[in-house]
Amino acid sequence: MRSLFLISFLSLFINQLSYANETMLLRLHGSNTIGVKLGPELVKSWLLSEGYKDIKSHQLKDEERVISAINKFGDKKLVQIYSHGSSSAFTALKKGAADIGMSSRPIKGLEKNMLGNFGDMTRAATEYVIGLDGVAVIVSKKNSIQQLTQKTIKKIFTGEITHWKQINKKYKGKIQVYARNNKSGTYDTFKSLVLGSHLPLIKSAKRYVSNDKLSNDVAKDLLGIGFIGLPYINDSKALAIVEKGIAPKPPQSFDVATEDYALSRRLYMYAPNMESNKNIQSFIEYSLSIIGQNVVEKSGFISQNPHSQMVELHPDFPKEYLDFTHKSERLSMNFRFQKGTTSLDNKAMRDIKRLVDYIAKPENKSKKVMLFGFSESSEAMPVFALDLSIYRVDWVSTLLSKNGIDSIRVRGYGDVIPVASNENSGGRHKNRRVEVWVQ
Repeated sequence: MRSLFLISFLSLFINQLSYANETMLLRLHGSNTIGVKLGPELVKSWLLSEGYKDIKSHQLKDEERVISAINKFGDKKLVQIYSHGSSSAFTALKKGAADIGMSSRPIKGLEKNMLGNFGDMTRAATEYVIGLDGVAVIVSKKNSIQQLTQKTIKKIFTGEITHWKQINKKYKGKIQVYARNNKSGTYDTFKSLVLGSHLPLIKSAKRYVSNDKLSNDVAKDLLGIGFIGLPYINDSKALAIVEKGIAPKPPQSFDVATEDYALSRRLYMYAPNMESNKNIQSFIEYSLSIIGQNVVEKSGFISQNPHSQMVELHPDFPKEYLDFTHKSERLSMNFRFQKGTTSLDNKAMRDIKRLVDYIAKPENKSKKVMLFGFSESSEAMPVFALDLSIYRVDWVSTLLSKNGIDSIRVRGYGDVIPVASNENSGGRHKNRRVEVWVQ
């Protein structure tokens, strides 16, 4: 047995040593959500676009792999992908061990300070949204529960509610909680959106590095409940999320694309040192392109390529808004803003170009654009909230006009029609928006 272990160890060591002698094109470290599937698929597609051949993926050990390819000169080149969780993205960037940090949550304040020598890590030239994902709360398909409030979910995962009968008297048994590990960006997002910063996860929770393993185990457990990225729902059942004043929403791809789903999130890449390696900018630009976003979609995540669909609206919404949107389609994007300002966030700045490119397509040239602006209740008094929403929608209209798109409807409605709870910063950010509709 010891001989077999030694042979296996030596084989792995020699294998890794041989890779170390090859030229490394890129090093991506961080999020397991991105690094297990999406990252490798983007790398392979990028390598193909750059003319590389014989592209292969090599698993080194858990959550670590390299992708090899042969260039036009016959030389082997490598891309390293280490997926130990979003936190590891920033420590690797700090150590100089990574060119690109993968994260399924925004960078934290302490991490920004740690990487202060790179400048502002949240500036548009460093922080990139490469796709969207939703955190689904999952149970077994045999569980009769269909929806839960965020408050109830919080109580379950912190141990305040421990039996299913506390939720539904007809469903009995002790609840078993399943959760990603502490390094996971999925866990960090769930903690931020649901648990809050001060409440710990119940100690009896089963913890996982792997998305797939967690999802598959919940699917087999009639008393289990967990959370997972949307592409990993697999054979489990996703619950609709109920928020105060918001209609229940299951994790549908369109609502994740607009970020109106309560537990939607952005997937990030951070590239603070592009000048050190020309391949960094090439790969980032490819990932953000239409082709790159198609790869995002094929990998089970939500693309940022715009599309439109009919949306059912609540009859209590403002009459003018209902009249304007009647028989119109909503576009799968929202422009979002910094608090109390008309400053677009990084994603929104890139979405301007996406919208321009969408309207420029032959099949869309006849479509007319309508813009509707909203604010959130904490950033201004009600009378000023209306003004702020108008300033925002006017600014987006101006930017589009500079790119040849004249909007036929431009209206602001203040802090009405929230799409998320205003009780947390993530929800408030979702409510600071300009919607895009076409007819």
